[in-house]
Amino acid sequence: MLTERTTLTQFLIEERGHHPAASGELNALVLDVALACKAISRTVAHGALGGVLGSLASSNVQDEVQKNLDVLANNLFLRSNEWGGHLAAMVSEELAQHYAIPAKYPKGRYLLAFDPLDGSSNIDVNVAVGSIFSIMRAPHEGSDAAAADFLQPGRDQVCAGYAIYGPSTMLVLSVGTGVHAFTLDPMLGEFFLTQQQLRIPDATCEFAINASNSRFWEPAVKRYVDECLAGQPGPRGKDFNMRWIASLVAETHRILMRGGVFMYPRDNRDPAKPGRLRLLYEASPIAFLVEQAGGRATTGRERVLDVVPRELHQRIGFMFGSRDEVERLEQHYRDHNVEEYNAPLFGMRGLFRAVG
Repeated sequence: MLTERTTLTQFLIEERGHHPAASGELNALVLDVALACKAISRTVAHGALGGVLGSLASSNVQDEVQKNLDVLANNLFLRSNEWGGHLAAMVSEELAQHYAIPAKYPKGRYLLAFDPLDGSSNIDVNVAVGSIFSIMRAPHEGSDAAAADFLQPGRDQVCAGYAIYGPSTMLVLSVGTGVHAFTLDPMLGEFFLTQQQLRIPDATCEFAINASNSRFWEPAVKRYVDECLAGQPGPRGKDFNMRWIASLVAETHRILMRGGVFMYPRDNRDPAKPGRLRLLYEASPIAFLVEQAGGRATTGRERVLDVVPRELHQRIGFMFGSRDEVERLEQHYRDHNVEEYNAPLFGMRGLFRAVG
């Protein structure tokens, strides 16, 4: 194995060689993040044997019930990354405020935003979960960062990635030179490069959306889904498959590996919330990966990587995947999102009409 495969460390060193002015701090930070992912992978794999399943009596800042593993994974990220001198601060889904680096540790030139355990609602039923992370430059190197320093558009990220804890643990990341996948050898405790330059096909016959929310969807999304469900006789002229895992990492991994489109659009269920997924540590890093792999990521109204965050835990509508499909969705938003759409497959006179 050691002679046949490139390790994550070797890969990062080779990438650094293309940038002579690089200090190596980003490489060291990515390796610290990878260490946290290894520890989380081991904890997740123990499952019920480790006594870590189940929920706590507490909620996070989004008023979501915390799982035991949410808190454990969050602490592993903090402990793995606070001491190395590479960071000025961190932001986590599980913390209401940004995390200041303890005074006893040096401050660095980067900011880290992360979702320590995406899809944790699936943990108790043994479905794949993951961790998502985003690395940005701190405006003031070597000093404590403020919450406002994190409010950067996604296009300014220097690195983004996720770990997926499934049948095998994989780390998928980009440092701006394409998307690369590494598989963890649990015996050696090392990530090895297993796929390079992942590319999302421009076209697809697969989409992912939570159909139970269809009554809340905007007209553009209803129209797009109706076209897909109409199949070969419909306006698309081909049959589509539908998937829904309820884990952003798992959905992203499938799309990176074989194409597709994912939709968690803004809806009218709660007008105070302009979406369900968080911008800083979910949508932005995934959008960075998707665009690096040749795909497209949108809110329906604008490119995700151009959205400037207003707050740390801002929510956003998020759709991404194969370029042709996302562009079609965007066209529907431009052309068909003003008046209420009378969806033939969901309306009273459609496929699901009530029988008198």
